[in-house]
Amino acid sequence: MDKIIVLDFGSQYNQLIARRIRELGVYSEILPFNKPLDKFIDSSVKGIVLSGGPNSVYDKDAPNIDKKIYELGIPILGICYGMQITQYLFDGVISPSDKREYGKSTLNILKDSKLTRGLDEKSTVWMSHGDHVDKLSNDFVELGNTDSCIAIAKHKELEIYNLQFHPEVTHTVFGKEIIKNFTLDICNVTPNWDLEDYISKSIESIKQKVGNNEVILGLSGGVDSSVAATLIHRAIGDKLTCIFVDTGLLRKDEGDKVMRLYNKHFNMNVVRINAKDQFIKMLSGVKEPEAKRKIIGTEFIRVFENAKNKYKNAKFLAQGTIYPDVIESNSINGPSETIKSHHNVGGLPSDLDFELLEPLRELFKDEVRKVGLKLGIPKNMIMRHPFPGPGLGIRIIEEVTLKKVKILQEADDIFIDELIKNNLYDNVSQAFVVLLPTKSVGVMGDKRTYEYVAAIRSVNTVDFMTATFSRLSYDFLDLVASRIINEVIGINRVVYDITSKPPGTIEWE
Repeated sequence: MDKIIVLDFGSQYNQLIARRIRELGVYSEILPFNKPLDKFIDSSVKGIVLSGGPNSVYDKDAPNIDKKIYELGIPILGICYGMQITQYLFDGVISPSDKREYGKSTLNILKDSKLTRGLDEKSTVWMSHGDHVDKLSNDFVELGNTDSCIAIAKHKELEIYNLQFHPEVTHTVFGKEIIKNFTLDICNVTPNWDLEDYISKSIESIKQKVGNNEVILGLSGGVDSSVAATLIHRAIGDKLTCIFVDTGLLRKDEGDKVMRLYNKHFNMNVVRINAKDQFIKMLSGVKEPEAKRKIIGTEFIRVFENAKNKYKNAKFLAQGTIYPDVIESNSINGPSETIKSHHNVGGLPSDLDFELLEPLRELFKDEVRKVGLKLGIPKNMIMRHPFPGPGLGIRIIEEVTLKKVKILQEADDIFIDELIKNNLYDNVSQAFVVLLPTKSVGVMGDKRTYEYVAAIRSVNTVDFMTATFSRLSYDFLDLVASRIINEVIGINRVVYDITSKPPGTIEWE
């Protein structure tokens, strides 16, 4: 099978590069930048992408690469840091910018090329860099620029291209066209990656890995864990036991809804464990987001380890971990910054007494949904908004208490209810309410109030790596705010979060 290799220099977007290539029906694999060439170069590799990264090429421990990679005759696309390391190795001049360039810029196409075929002469691109190429190597020619930097370059003889901007993010208007031109035209790849193959191969892989052992799976009722459970059940049947841990940090009445849902649609063994008191107790007095995530992750595992006394043959712990969880928790090779630890990645204890089974670890959210539909999971379950593993524990800013949980559950239920009633739920990708630690003065019934502030959050996205805030109408927001303030005791002010990702994340913590 033809494939494109993405070498990871630490970019937060490297998984997104792979996702864009997969959208074209081409398999893409992410590898550490320092993996020896002879360990991954073979006839199936039709192209190589050098990702961006947070380093300067002049840093003492800056990621480097074997220059022989440029002599393989395989097309190469260097993005951001990938451009800078290429120019550095070809004796170009890299200079630090006076200030970090972050955000939208206007790209000017100076010369036609196979990479820029179909692009307008001027278009919007997304920048995220500190250094830039001050002078190109003599082996390269400039194809495009912005007001501040050389933006596109090509080797004069070889199919080696450089971009200072990020074509993989949706903010770059013609980004998909650039990646398509590189993948299908320059690399001449045959599109033959599809999720049917992924399902069949995953099922076979699970069978072989599990053997005669048993698996317990942490079921949340969300999309990821539901698809993982269905896929594993398809492979090993009754050797799978799903454990639904009711942490007390779920949405209003969510525990009862999850059990009804699985009893109706699935012939799986699902066990419910009520651990509300355990989780609330462990979170008492804890304010720091990373600490909360890791506590929740650790307590999840402790629940499963206690359950192991009953399921003594359970060698594997299965989770619905997906690509964005991994990339935001830790990079493959280490250069990238940790954005936040996901409870099922960065929050796992070091003395874990299970082998992990994560069949969705290489998939993005939209791919997971497609797999779920192909497995026959009802569409209304698959298209539910994502709900984080740590639940309301990371939607209550700072300390979590039982009182705050109940306040947030009521407010969040109103917001979701109105989205459904107004036929907006399916038009937005993820929506929820955040309870802030601040209180504000208000007036209700001619009396002074001093209560919490709630923030409404709703975003639209394809891959959950980038997102824009939902353009909900003022009338709708007014309706939601009025209901929350009038019906939820403990909240007297509602604000709407209009931050996109980047620079923010979708969740607040």
